[in-house]
Amino acid sequence: MDTLNFFQAINNFVWGPPLLILLIGTGFYLTVRLGLLQILKLPLALKYLFVKDKDDTGEGDVSSFAALCTALAATIGTGNIVGVATAIRLGGPGALFWMWLAAFFGMATKYSEGLLAIKYRIKDENGQQAGGPMYYLEGGLKNKKLGKILAKSFAVFGIGVAFFGIGTFAQVNAIVTGVSGGFGVPKLIVALFLTLSVAAVTIGGIKSISRVSEIVVPFMALFYVFGATIILLLDPSATAAAFNLVISSAFSGHAAVGGFAGAGVALALKAGVARGVFSNESGLGSAPIAAAAARTNSCVRQGLISMTGTFFDTIVVCTMTGLVLVSSGLWNNADLAGAEVTNAAFSNLLTFGGIGGFIVNIGIIFFAFTTILGWNYYGERCTVYLCGVKGIKYFKAVFIFLIAIGPFIRLQLIWVIADIVNGLMAIPNLIGLIALSGVVIKETKDYFEGLKKKEKKAKTV
Repeated sequence: MDTLNFFQAINNFVWGPPLLILLIGTGFYLTVRLGLLQILKLPLALKYLFVKDKDDTGEGDVSSFAALCTALAATIGTGNIVGVATAIRLGGPGALFWMWLAAFFGMATKYSEGLLAIKYRIKDENGQQAGGPMYYLEGGLKNKKLGKILAKSFAVFGIGVAFFGIGTFAQVNAIVTGVSGGFGVPKLIVALFLTLSVAAVTIGGIKSISRVSEIVVPFMALFYVFGATIILLLDPSATAAAFNLVISSAFSGHAAVGGFAGAGVALALKAGVARGVFSNESGLGSAPIAAAAARTNSCVRQGLISMTGTFFDTIVVCTMTGLVLVSSGLWNNADLAGAEVTNAAFSNLLTFGGIGGFIVNIGIIFFAFTTILGWNYYGERCTVYLCGVKGIKYFKAVFIFLIAIGPFIRLQLIWVIADIVNGLMAIPNLIGLIALSGVVIKETKDYFEGLKKKEKKAKTV
């Protein structure tokens, strides 16, 4: 058995039915208990993004919007371009539907993560906010011994994701491929420039990362979505046909077409959920690490803001990529892989001046770069939990070294390793979310009851 097949066997075990059921089941359970909060309170959550709470004088390192941008920096990455393409290649167009479903339930999961992050956060030795699953697992679970075991397991797997999963290899490889292939820059030069850029930004910690994220994340997302929207509007009939194919394939599978091997419903579901989680990170427990740094005194408010991250990442950005891929007809081309198939789809549908390929290449570069920054922070916080602030310099040194060697790792192996560590990271977090669901429900109920009283009082004045 070669290296790739060995890791693929582990991946198949980790991402077997138990984890898929746990991921979707946790989201479904929280959705029911929260009364479809991700639908009914989404307008309020979007409002909170742009309206500052006058009564909010809570402690924190950055604004709520900056915390969300840092989380989005980590989530809107190559998963939105390469990951969607990989999911559709593996599971057919129906995989996109299962990405939507996973994201819908994932919004309830992400809300709960953000809420708990604020409720159980503490200050570290440097006076910075420290929070996330490590802290709500240890501080929230009644069985303290189990809580510590789960918290430490999460932190170890979180560092693994930062080093070998979402944080380095997948993003670096995508950037180098995009710059080298799109602009003809030698790989070594790209790797060197990227390594120096990451080092320069991450030295400043959360404040430096959030400043860059606040500027880059909204710009890159709007740029990519705008370009994809133009493509889809150019041929409405093809877009409608692509949407119909996504829905029908989700429940009937998809027969072999061209170089595509064909996919059943089970494969479409597995590919869609796994790549959806890779993209939006709902259930992984990563986003609440950034949410914990938010300047707020309301855990529910921050939970609602955190919830929008999954909405923007999957329901908006991944949908754009998926529909462009399916409508182009190139998703089943056996000669194309990864970013190549997305690039070809955009270029095929928007040929004027090579704009389509330009959109994808620029999107990949910005998406991947900000994901690297976000995961540097996540890994750093996990390191602080395990080793204290003294471990930060060692973490950063290893992280930057891995950025430097990332361009020379096999792409297929990268995605398999990323899936494995993602799955392992999700397990302790999901157990904690289920165990602490009562806390989430109580805080939510108290907040909205208080909001009703404020509104009633304001009307009588």
